[in-house]
Amino acid sequence: MTRPPDELERLFNGIVRDYSERLYWHVRRFVHSHEDADDIVQDIFMKIWTALPSYRGEAQLFTWIYRIATNETLNWLRKRRVRAALSFQSLDEEMERRIDDDPWFDGDALQRQLSKEIQKLPDRQRGIFILRYYEEMKYEDIAEVLGVSVGSLKASYHIAYEKIKSAVKDLD
Repeated sequence: MTRPPDELERLFNGIVRDYSERLYWHVRRFVHSHEDADDIVQDIFMKIWTALPSYRGEAQLFTWIYRIATNETLNWLRKRRVRAALSFQSLDEEMERRIDDDPWFDGDALQRQLSKEIQKLPDRQRGIFILRYYEEMKYEDIAEVLGVSVGSLKASYHIAYEKIKSAVKDLD
């Protein structure tokens, strides 16, 4: 189904209006940097604009958007991890520093540690945790976003939850 350009533009403008802030915070929880989050969100909207003519409505619009956003963010992290390895640096250490140096972070020490523990999770597990814990998405929607089964998703979330719970409990 081909949509007229003005309909695509209207739909895209609505997506930008309705999802800009949500996507910014979704990405920011992964990268811990305002500048990087802004850049990635711009890339996400470029991908959405490019893919919008082929969107057929088989997936819910918000899960389709979050799939693009999560994939773009994970791809950015993978590229960043490769660059860090080539320069003999640790992306994980850099991300922890970002959490500590973030002037906009307004949480207490426990919340800061929670962010650091989430950062230590493998990328896919971190994505699952962020979508469930922060975005409060249903497992079925997360499965659609990430293209995995609900069963494996629940197992992955449980493992992530237990890792974080154990690490944060050790702080008490």
